[in-house]
This record gives sequence, structure tokens and C-alpha cells, in this order.
Amino acid sequence: MPRSVNAVASRQRRKKILKQTKGQFGRRKNVFTVAKNSLEKGLTYAYRDRRNKKRSWRGLWITRINAGVREYGMSYSVFMGRLIEKNIILNRKTLADLAMNHPDAFKAIVEAVKND
Repeated sequence: MPRSVNAVASRQRRKKILKQTKGQFGRRKNVFTVAKNSLEKGLTYAYRDRRNKKRSWRGLWITRINAGVREYGMSYSVFMGRLIEKNIILNRKTLADLAMNHPDAFKAIVEAVKND
């Protein structure tokens, strides 16, 4: 009995991978084995960096809050500690937005925290 090969399925599988690597440079886009490795690595980076992106945003928010609070003679850590003491529940994203775009509202929060 002759060997049966499913050329249709094989071609579809290869086309799918080559379609996903469209736009890459050189052999990464048109040589199947190179494209497969490139795609696998790219998807791994994408998965990892969806989590890393959250970390970098949090770092940016902390930097912005720190810069905003230092204008009023306080450090970030002291400010966050006093926020928790006063039971003011605002997340870092909101605080950073207030510090950047609504300085009057941010000043009110800082003054509320400063007063003992």
C-alpha cells in the first residue's frame, strides 16, 4: 500500500505560520523553519510582556506621585503611609492622574494627609 501524506493539511499548517510572521524581516517571513522559531519566540515575548507592561505602568505612576508630592515637602513612602492611616482609598493610577492633570485636587489630598 502506498504511503499516504496529507499535503493539504501540511500546507495549511505552514501557511498559517507564515501568515502570522508576515511583516518580519528576511528569512523570518518566508522560510518555514525560521518563521516557526521566530513566531514561537515572539509569542513567548508577547505573553511575558503583557505582564511586564503592568509593572512598568505601576513604576510610572509611582514616579509621578512622588514628583507631585515632593512639591509639598513629602516623600512618596510617607505620603502612601499616611494615606493608609487616614483610610483614604485611592489607587496609584488615580493618584498619578490627579497629580498630572488635576493639581488642585491632588493638593487637597496632600493637605488632608498632612494635617495631623
